[in-house]
Amino acid sequence: MRWVDFKESLSEFWSEFRRQKSGMLGLVLLFLFIFTAVAAPLLTSPDIPDKWQNFWVDNPKNVPPTWINAFSSEEKAPHLVIEGEELQRLITREDSRYVIEVTYNNEYDIPPQDIVIKDVVGNASSSGVRRKPAMTVIVERPDGREVTLLKNYKFSGEAVIQLGSHPQVRDALIQWLKEEGVPIDPTEEFQLKTLMDATKVLFGKVSDDILTNPQPLKGEYKFKIIFETPAGTSVSFDHAKVIFTGRTYGWLGTDFKGRDLIAGIIWGSRVSLVIGVSVAVFSVIIGIFYGVTSAYLGGWSDEMMMRFQEFMASIPSLPILILMGTYFGGHIKLWQIVVLLVIFGWVGIARVARSMALQIKEQTYIEAARVLGAGTGRIIFKHMVPQLLPYAFAQMALSVPGAVLSEASLSYLGLGDPTAVTWGQILHDAQKAGAAVNGYWWWVIPPGLAIALVGLTFVLIGTALDRVLNPRLRGL
Repeated sequence: MRWVDFKESLSEFWSEFRRQKSGMLGLVLLFLFIFTAVAAPLLTSPDIPDKWQNFWVDNPKNVPPTWINAFSSEEKAPHLVIEGEELQRLITREDSRYVIEVTYNNEYDIPPQDIVIKDVVGNASSSGVRRKPAMTVIVERPDGREVTLLKNYKFSGEAVIQLGSHPQVRDALIQWLKEEGVPIDPTEEFQLKTLMDATKVLFGKVSDDILTNPQPLKGEYKFKIIFETPAGTSVSFDHAKVIFTGRTYGWLGTDFKGRDLIAGIIWGSRVSLVIGVSVAVFSVIIGIFYGVTSAYLGGWSDEMMMRFQEFMASIPSLPILILMGTYFGGHIKLWQIVVLLVIFGWVGIARVARSMALQIKEQTYIEAARVLGAGTGRIIFKHMVPQLLPYAFAQMALSVPGAVLSEASLSYLGLGDPTAVTWGQILHDAQKAGAAVNGYWWWVIPPGLAIALVGLTFVLIGTALDRVLNPRLRGL
């Protein structure tokens, strides 16, 4: 085909495709997915795949997205991190002690999930008498009461102190409430100490039922974090952070490890597009050539090839994939998933391609090529396969949703690659953690919608391509 003819054909195709509104919508969605996949390191962070399996200590656990406050009667505290130059300005030195004074304005009905003092590095003395830096945390509440949460807590190396779950902090809160006259049954003290929400108590109004039904005390809280450095010891604040872990976080909330789910959705688009497109392209190529070859050869070759195709079609693919996952040690790597899906994905395409090729085989130009001495390969590749390209392109688009869903199904069942960030793996983690039972909808709905949206995207494109390229459907 000459270049001029190719340009004219392409122009005609685009003119027809533009009339398909569903196809144009699918194309817009496809470009959006491609942009998201390519720009994932810029939209989130380049190290997301490496740290995805770890706990994200800086983030709150199992909290909804920040925008939920617009639809809730109770306003939940957002996530707040004080670090870098902002934190350095809050540090003062008094001889052998350092003081960090942090002011937190609590305007929320539900206070922060935790308060974390992170990455403060303490260097112990190397002399005969072993000394360590000590940390004390004092809070001045809006009602004028002062609470010592932590007193002379000795540490060395990188310290990560989670005040909300620290045993000494819980003991200190119970002791403070006793001093305030709150009645606490000694027989229930241990249970109350274990089950209480420490930050709700700290940010709550002093009342007899503060441990079981804390009411928010709004206003300005002043945290004084004091570091004592005896002779021979020192403290470094180069990478230090003070984190008020929110009851809400980001655009899509977090899971049980504190992972930002929007980052998982964005990086999961890469895997879904790569697997979906790879499986669709290879399955269609194999199916087209297999079907055309079978139709052209005819006779016993056609019979044998079709019996093999029927045998493959009779195998239930998902149970076999599950068995293969067990064989591979309980987890299938992404490239193995692609290979397995291609093995079962070409079968239906081959049957349709054969039926179309049987009609093409009877055309006059095929007979003329055979009479002129063209070989089998030349006739199949040059004269028959190009006639099936319109069907092939449409089928590639329509095959992507099935491949994406199959990968998500395997990952959801726990047979996918646990080191990869995929939508199916996110759903698997949600199922293991009981997200649906516990009402963590932000952990279940977004990956499910993402899978559905990818499927819709390629169905819209595939349907539009079928209408444009299939002469029988052009009148629809």
